[in-house]
This record gives sequence, C-alpha cells and structure tokens, in this order.
Amino acid sequence: MVGPVTSDELSARRANSFGVHAATYAEHRPDYPAAAIRWSLAPLGEGAHRVLDLAAGTGKLTGGLVAEGHHVTAVEPDEAMLSELVRHHGGVRALPGTAERIPVPDATMDAVVVGQAFHWFNATKALPEIARVLRPGGILAGLWNSDDYSVPWVEEFHRAAGDDRPPKMDGTVDNMPPHPLFRDPETREFPHHQRRTAESLVATIGTYSYTLVMPRAEREKLLDDLLQFLRTHPETTGEFDVPMVTYAKRTTRV
Repeated sequence: MVGPVTSDELSARRANSFGVHAATYAEHRPDYPAAAIRWSLAPLGEGAHRVLDLAAGTGKLTGGLVAEGHHVTAVEPDEAMLSELVRHHGGVRALPGTAERIPVPDATMDAVVVGQAFHWFNATKALPEIARVLRPGGILAGLWNSDDYSVPWVEEFHRAAGDDRPPKMDGTVDNMPPHPLFRDPETREFPHHQRRTAESLVATIGTYSYTLVMPRAEREKLLDDLLQFLRTHPETTGEFDVPMVTYAKRTTRV
C-alpha cells in the first residue's frame, strides 16, 4: 500500500518539475529589473565583475547580468534548463552543478547571485559552499519577483489561483538566512512589470511548480478558470502590464 505523499517528497517533486517545461519557462517567466541587478552588485564598484548565476534556470537573470557587462558563469542542475540557457545565452560559461556543490575553484567569483531559487537550497550546506567560491568582500545577492498584490485585480486573480497569502519581503528574504561567513545584509524593493495577455499570463502560472505537479485534469481546470477570470476583467483585456515587485537582498563575504 502506498502511503500519503510527504511534504519533503512534494517539495522534491516541485523542485524537479521544471526541466520538461524548460522552453515554456524561458518563454513566459519574467526577467529582473536592471535597477535591482545594479543595486545588488553596487558594493563591488564600477566595471565588469566575475558573477556566478547560481541555479540559473533558463537564464532569466543571466541575460540581465550579461546586459550589464559582467563576466557570467551560470550553474544549473537540470540538464534541460541548462540547455535552454545555452540556447539563449550561448556566450556564457554554463556548468551543471548545485548550490551545495558548485563546480568552480575557491575565491574565483566577485559575486554569486540567485534568482527565484534560494528556497530550493539546503542553506546549511549551500552558504558555506557559496562562501568558498567568493573572494573576501564578494557579494551574495538573492532576487525574487512577485506580482504586486496591492493592486486589486492582481490580488483577486491570485485568490482565484488558490494563493491568498501575498508574499512579504521579510518572508521572502528569510530563504537566505544569516551566516557567520557573511556580514552587512541589506534589502530593497524595486518596481517591475511584465507585458502579458490573458493567455500568456495563464501560461506563466502554468510554469509554477505547484501547478506543474497537479494532476492533469485539475491543472487544466485551474488554468481554464484563470483564463476566464482574465477575459472578464477590463484591466486584463488585450495586452496589459502585470505590476510586479522585485525583492532583493545582498550580503558581503567576510
């Protein structure tokens, strides 16, 4: 007899759910605002820096780092996601690896950045490993995109999606806990947006891990209900901007 799925098993399923949907993820997930990237790396000063994009996925943050002129190494455990990253950012050094075992030498990075992924890490193992690859004075930065729940239609939409607990900055950055190898943590919020249609916004929701692991019929019904919701609201007809907030946290390697 098969027992109930545990929370650890569900988390593992969600963490491993993205690869087969890598192309859809690349098409529909939002990027990160340049202002948040610049603030995250500002303590390093002007110029190009050696930046590791950890758990880089399909390269949503990688592209912003490259646009800012940095020398980027992308590390991602999922082969399909990494292949999609290379397809979009072929000039970037791309390596298979995890936050708990990063395939670069000691003290070779000026910064490690993590977009939307720190909650998948084993922080007890990952933080010392991140510290290992950073030079002294290097920066660890986490960035998280969230829809702006202060906008009424956005809050209503997420309630319809079964998510009635808007993220808080403190709760988000708690995924990146303090550690004696890092000092001077700072946080900031940045306005952001993503241009969408009703269909493409629903496709974005379809890339979230909680929808990817749903039974197929349940997933299709949820996405269809969300599509009907958007089609009946004046704010979401045609093309529209989804208002977002990007949360950022940075801390310095001792």
